Amino acid sequence: MQGRLVAGRYRLGDAIGSGGMGRVWRAHDEVLHRVVAIKELTAALYVSESDQAILLARTRGEARAAARINHSAVVTVHDVLEHDGRPWIVMELVEGRSLADAVKEQERVEPREAARIGLWVLRALRAAHTAGVLHRDVKPGNVLLADDGRVLLTDFGIAQIEGDSTITRTGEVVGSVDYLAPERVRGHDPGPASDLWALGATLYTAVEGRSPFRRTSPLTTMQAVVEEEAGEPRYAGPLAPVIDALLRKDPATRPDVTEAEQMLAEAAEGRRPKSAQAYVPTQYSGPSRQDGTVHPGAAGPVGGTTATPHRTTTGPTAVGPVPMGHPATGPVPTGPTAAGHWSASAAPRRRRRLRTVALVVAVAALIGAATAVVLQQRDDGGSSAGPVPAHSPSASSSATDDTGPGGAVPADWVRRDDPLGFSLHLPEEWKRTDFGGDSGELRQIDYTPDGGEHVLRISVDTAPDYNDPYAHQLDLEVQLQRLVDYRRLVLERADYRDRDSARWEYTWTALAKDTAFPGPRRAVSQTYMSRDGVEYALNMSGPADDWETTRQQFRTVLRSWQEETA
Repeated sequence: MQGRLVAGRYRLGDAIGSGGMGRVWRAHDEVLHRVVAIKELTAALYVSESDQAILLARTRGEARAAARINHSAVVTVHDVLEHDGRPWIVMELVEGRSLADAVKEQERVEPREAARIGLWVLRALRAAHTAGVLHRDVKPGNVLLADDGRVLLTDFGIAQIEGDSTITRTGEVVGSVDYLAPERVRGHDPGPASDLWALGATLYTAVEGRSPFRRTSPLTTMQAVVEEEAGEPRYAGPLAPVIDALLRKDPATRPDVTEAEQMLAEAAEGRRPKSAQAYVPTQYSGPSRQDGTVHPGAAGPVGGTTATPHRTTTGPTAVGPVPMGHPATGPVPTGPTAAGHWSASAAPRRRRRLRTVALVVAVAALIGAATAVVLQQRDDGGSSAGPVPAHSPSASSSATDDTGPGGAVPADWVRRDDPLGFSLHLPEEWKRTDFGGDSGELRQIDYTPDGGEHVLRISVDTAPDYNDPYAHQLDLEVQLQRLVDYRRLVLERADYRDRDSARWEYTWTALAKDTAFPGPRRAVSQTYMSRDGVEYALNMSGPADDWETTRQQFRTVLRSWQEETA
């Protein structure tokens, strides 16, 4: 093959790379007198005519995808042609080696250099996503390290272009299984977050010298991607929390491109990214009573149940059981300490005014159908909440992607005009329960279709203790630390209807002694302040195994939500 003239123009030189789908040649363009790389699809030699058509479509798709991306970190495609009945791609020749080769030769890449590499790959992905192109096969073999120091992303051969119909066959998995995001393994449509997952797995491989999920077979590898966490990286240094954030199982809880770029830039400078703390589950380092006794001020069980009551603060309650034992007047967690715990002394906590709040904090889905508590709140003066941890707003979080006015609502949903002065769309069969409040200041409403296994809880507080939804959610999280298997997935500032908002998503395991619906559960909360100072918290909880359905329902609720207007 060497020395052969392809398409009457390109003289093949040495083979410089090969894979399951093709081989890459160094070649000389005899028209423009320049050196190029040519990718030959060798797989076309061994497939049926119908599959050859698919390969040709993919090749054209790769060239078309790459041509839409204008960025120095993306390998330039010059031409696509057919020769000997097979497709060939002519592209920029990058003198250097792949990241996969570098890992083989060096065993691992130094963390700061890996972060620099990741930063350029991320910029290439940003350009691709802006052009409506998903790469879908980010891996060390497709990251090129040029001799002149450049980093380039190549091989858009299985890229998907927004608006194009798929050219893959039903049930076919495309991409390297080590680097497939969990949602892709489950058969869901990929999105930009899927490419970011693959970047996280690529960076893990770079610093550790091994793939985080590779097992003995493709099947067990895919199972590990979906069900197992990557082993703790030992050599990642400041890059470790960035990798952890990118490898979140749920695409909605991964950082977006902007957040990831900031984190990688800090890691490339040898600094542990501050913003990565938002993606690390926190632990409360303050006092905690472990004896299971009821905190003073909480009434005993109501309605004959033997379940232990739990306490909460005023304001929007989390959609989960609230643990006992953290004093209501304790400090607001205000920032991560060096040990990764929230400091209990960084700022004074806001004192709560006198009010008695009757809250059902444990419906059937959470603790027990008959459990309720009455909680006394004391007045110790008043001061505004102290500073809270800085966090960059995320314009692309899943809770706000689809929350604009209007939008699609399922045909079998109806608009419910609630007596508390808001309306929203819900399935007609969902039942409403009003848990009342104190003189109308704080009211809680639950909607559920199944007695509490799936719950939408809405809290309306006309005199909130906090003027910052993010600070309030941080305070509530402190109280949830004692939940079995509690894990924060995301807690971040966000915009909702052009108002300051915060989004919190977490998981825990509900116990059979506490609820008729035990097992792994998940919850999401969107809290925001209205223009007239009312705090609204929209919370939804459901079993973890059907969370995707619950998530879509929550997005529809957010889209359809309307406050009362004068």
